Amino acid sequence: MVHKNIILENNKAWRITDGMNVVRLLKLIRKYLTLQYKAIANTVIREYNSRTHQKIWIMVYYGIRGNDMGSAATGFVKNNKKVTWKEFARMLAVLAVPIAMQNLLATTASMVDTIMIGSEGEIAVAAVGVCAQIGSLLFSTYWGFVSCSLLFMSQYWGAKDPEGMNKAFGLAIMCAGIFGIAFAVVTVVAPGWILGIYTDKVEIIALAKPYMRIVGWSYPLQVFAAIITALLKSTERVKVPLVCSIISLLLNFCINFVLIYGRFGAPKMGVAGAAIGTLVSGIVNIALLILYLAKSSHEIKFSARKAFDIDMGFVKSYASKAFPIVCNEILYGVGQMIINVVMGHQSDSAIAAMAAFRVCEGFVYAFFGGLANASSVAVGNEVGAGNLDRGLSYAKRAALVCPAITFTIVLITMLLHNPLFGLFGLGAEAMMYTKYMLIIYLFFGAVRTCCYIQNECFRAGGEAIVGTVMEISGLMLFSVPATWVAGMVLKLPFLAVFSFVYTDEVLRFVILTPYLLKGRWIKPMTGPGRAALDEFRGRMKRNKHRAR
Repeated sequence: MVHKNIILENNKAWRITDGMNVVRLLKLIRKYLTLQYKAIANTVIREYNSRTHQKIWIMVYYGIRGNDMGSAATGFVKNNKKVTWKEFARMLAVLAVPIAMQNLLATTASMVDTIMIGSEGEIAVAAVGVCAQIGSLLFSTYWGFVSCSLLFMSQYWGAKDPEGMNKAFGLAIMCAGIFGIAFAVVTVVAPGWILGIYTDKVEIIALAKPYMRIVGWSYPLQVFAAIITALLKSTERVKVPLVCSIISLLLNFCINFVLIYGRFGAPKMGVAGAAIGTLVSGIVNIALLILYLAKSSHEIKFSARKAFDIDMGFVKSYASKAFPIVCNEILYGVGQMIINVVMGHQSDSAIAAMAAFRVCEGFVYAFFGGLANASSVAVGNEVGAGNLDRGLSYAKRAALVCPAITFTIVLITMLLHNPLFGLFGLGAEAMMYTKYMLIIYLFFGAVRTCCYIQNECFRAGGEAIVGTVMEISGLMLFSVPATWVAGMVLKLPFLAVFSFVYTDEVLRFVILTPYLLKGRWIKPMTGPGRAALDEFRGRMKRNKHRAR
């Protein structure tokens, strides 16, 4: 017999053995635990059967040996029933819809700048579009830390571990903040240099420089707001970021109306006026989020002392997951930058069409990104709580629903092409381009979103490498070289160049889908999750043998 010591909260020590009767053990634990966990112990005793002996014992021991009562109690009651469509729909309503609405508002803010500046002509639209591409590169650099923080915080939320959540939040703020500040310095001090990388059109650079100098100040605020929003999403407080986004969007619209067109005695500032609207709305958004964090009475509270108290053990654990994710996002951003450089050397009409298309693509992302974020939170919560089968079930259903939603949205956009793209003030040639771009995206967009949501679920489950390797390999070995050769070497027509942008998605889909179904990406970081892992993997192997 292997003996183990457990320490209960009244400091009494109990010596238990691997063969000890589980019911007796739980009765002892129930006697000395707080009332909150007595009910949980009662439930386990009532539902106990001999086949669950080893699983329950492992969870009890793992959680209590480190005095982690929350992890132990969470591990007592296991729910490995597969997620029903009704439960999935409820998750969509509670998490995905508010997150999608917030993403939609963020896209609308970008669209507001592009549409309201449309009266200034195609060159102005192209200028704002090029600046948006620089913002997308920033997004790629800090989103890795946001994704990693979602991975940790959603699992810690499932295990009800507030200290772990604060540590993950603090590290994300410190790491991502460096990139936000660096981008702000470059874009404010040398906007002409960075714009020159994206396009060689002198007129576009001249209009974009004042916009870039002003918007650059908002980049650190954008980073901090994204990480605070990730904290709120992981704890299922999705309505707060939505309300903040609505307020900032309305403010952005009002400031744009006044400063772009020179209303109510204000100077007519054009592109620069749109930049001021973006900056002021960003300040208000982050101020509202910080105010909520300071005043919130939620069970998971922000603690600056815990968040910024450096724990090297946790830093190593965080870095092991964050490094591949951050590399993924940065390299993806670099790959997209190269593609955007190719697009920036096309005709003025093509650049304007690309800017308008990116805005509409953002609408598509708002919906599938909302579903992806919600699914990653749901998967992370279930994996962190030890309900690994349910985590896998959520991922499967999300990977099925997401492409269908994307296909439907793109199809509707195609049917409404003329009234929608007519808002951007595009010429006849640019309108023709956008029509055929949507036809190409109808197929590739559905495949792309499936790959995206699979990668998000992998990260939430604790796997940070496979999705990274596949995404970066496909982008750098297929899409980027093909687009560069088509646009810069062969000088093919614009639509032919555009068709090569998403060529890697089909290969990723073929490889990642079987990996998702096998569940090998589930690698928990919490006590209850790790305790349930061996049984989960054994069950997956047995199911595989039965299928044969």
